[in-house]
Amino acid sequence: MAKLYFYYGVVGSSKTANVLMVHYNYHERGKKALLVKPDVDKRDGDTNIRSRIGLEHDGELMSKFKKYKESEIKNYDCIIVDEIQFCSKKEIDFLSDIVDILEIPVMCYGLRADFKNNLFEGSERLLAIADEIHEVKTVCWCGSKATCNARYNENGIVREGEQIVLGANDKYIALCRKHYKEGNFGPI
Repeated sequence: MAKLYFYYGVVGSSKTANVLMVHYNYHERGKKALLVKPDVDKRDGDTNIRSRIGLEHDGELMSKFKKYKESEIKNYDCIIVDEIQFCSKKEIDFLSDIVDILEIPVMCYGLRADFKNNLFEGSERLLAIADEIHEVKTVCWCGSKATCNARYNENGIVREGEQIVLGANDKYIALCRKHYKEGNFGPI
């Protein structure tokens, strides 16, 4: 039975590396898996999916994937979506239909919460309807479990601003809740 999976973690927890490894594992076993990403994520080009450690592969934009015919989707053994937090509730429901109607597993990877510790729309919907939810863990600079995505600039931790500001290590760091509250991002 196919399932809708949500793998969430803070920045730098190897979510995208996991996306690319799962995709490779399907390919290695002679299966077809489709990589998908939200249109807003243009950091590495329109369709490129790239991890911090340098793994990368081309994928499909969500807007184009939503136009696939049912017969085209059925060609895949699995759908793998990176940066799922940027997807809308409607897009999450579309993915759940792939699981429920076409019986194709959908594996979603992304952040749970933003730099203010508020849920993203896509993540909130997945927390409500996913069949399985798994945390991809990493640690704060102090060694404690990192649970917060801190945005920072030359003046320190940023507490106000738009929910979506694309970036990587240049703008975000994973912190434990204590150091997030303190605004202490340690020795970067």
